[in-house]
Amino acid sequence: MNFEILNIQFEDGILLATISREKALNALNKQTMLEIRYLFEAYAPDLEGLKGVILTGAGAKAFVAGADIKEFSSLDAATGSALSKNGQDIFFLIENFPKPVIAAVNGFALGAGCELAMACHMRIAGEKARFGQPEVNLGLIPGYGGTQRLTQLVGKAKSMELHLTGDMIGAEEAHRLRLVNHVVPQGEEVAKAKEIITKIGKKAPIAIAKAIECINAHFNEGKTAYQKEYQHFGALIETEDMKEGVAAFVEKRTANFKGI
Repeated sequence: MNFEILNIQFEDGILLATISREKALNALNKQTMLEIRYLFEAYAPDLEGLKGVILTGAGAKAFVAGADIKEFSSLDAATGSALSKNGQDIFFLIENFPKPVIAAVNGFALGAGCELAMACHMRIAGEKARFGQPEVNLGLIPGYGGTQRLTQLVGKAKSMELHLTGDMIGAEEAHRLRLVNHVVPQGEEVAKAKEIITKIGKKAPIAIAKAIECINAHFNEGKTAYQKEYQHFGALIETEDMKEGVAAFVEKRTANFKGI
């Protein structure tokens, strides 16, 4: 599959994917969603030396300003549910990706754009970033996991307020609510994301993947996630990376992890 909308750059183990529909404020249409699925289902997993993925939007105005509403006009209940389920499935690919995925939010992250950012493992916001789930203004609710992930991130009461009012919040409030990890000067979002992925890239790859899986399990599986944690902990004990990490600690040197 060729990328028509996603601009792909791969350098120093970091894959930067820029959603390039600037005139449409990078709204998610069918083709964009197809390419995001392909990126996380087939393309990125095969990249040798991949340390992590950064998602951002083209231009200075928007990360992703929402879904492409023009595509909604022909939907009925069945096709609407199918569209929502497809979007959820694609965003689960991001959430469960075994390498860190960071959203570099350079502007509006509204509706499906906010949902996309929340599916990533972390979010870096520029000072002018704006977040919101304004679907009630269209007589809708979020369909790509927004009601669940926003509640996980900011809590029930604030999630209720943001969903029911459709209000937008700025980067600083998003940071205060723990929706974003860092707020940086406008234009420095990707640089900060690269800094974080570079740091993570020096750690044991198998351990990183299992940490992501266990943290996600807290929300998806509840108390049974503790079982997943101790099972993965035991399995990691037998990896060469664990032996190398312990040896490096004892010998007071930098560990050389090989992902085995």
